[in-house]
Amino acid sequence: MGHVDDLTPIAQDYLKVIWSAVEWGDPPITTKGLAARFATTQANVSETMRRLDGQGLVTYQPYKPVTLTSLGKSLAVAMVRRHRLLETYLAQALDYGWEEVHDEAERLEHAVSDEFLDRIDHLLGYPRSDPHGDPIPAPNGDWTPQTEAIKLSQAEPGQYRVVRVADTSPEQLSRLRREHLEPGSTVHVRAGLPLVIVGAPSPADIEPADLDAVRVRPA
Repeated sequence: MGHVDDLTPIAQDYLKVIWSAVEWGDPPITTKGLAARFATTQANVSETMRRLDGQGLVTYQPYKPVTLTSLGKSLAVAMVRRHRLLETYLAQALDYGWEEVHDEAERLEHAVSDEFLDRIDHLLGYPRSDPHGDPIPAPNGDWTPQTEAIKLSQAEPGQYRVVRVADTSPEQLSRLRREHLEPGSTVHVRAGLPLVIVGAPSPADIEPADLDAVRVRPA
């Protein structure tokens, strides 16, 4: 099992989500978190995890977070590359909104070939990140660990640059787009006061859950 096409679509989805959960420094995802993410039961998740464990893709123990094996990690990164290249293609070449590309890419990523992906990569000029700021792994699986960015909800007063916005909720992405909170935006955090986002018409009073979806670095 050395290629993502050897996996079922369900296995592809699970590996991608397990890997992406820890990419920006968050704790490993639990079976409860996976059940919520895939709108299924914890019993179904546990059954899938046991199957992936048997295939040498994950290390699974009940009541503990799931971790990827080295094989599982390499296949997960390949799926992440597919997903993010497709998101970038949809946004840049087909003019999809950033809140639309995630679900469309989820449908397409199980069907595209490596040749198709390589052509997209070439057409787009070998992009380094997708529309939400997530880095696109290289064809050989290399990627840059995201260790320095913090959640906007945890930022001390100061000036920051937005580097990533979580892409799992289209409604949330629409709200953040309206507030001009997107990769590349400059944000002024002021103690006890609404955020000032450069280019926005007025200060933004944003819900804590939405602030958690935004990653920033000091400007």
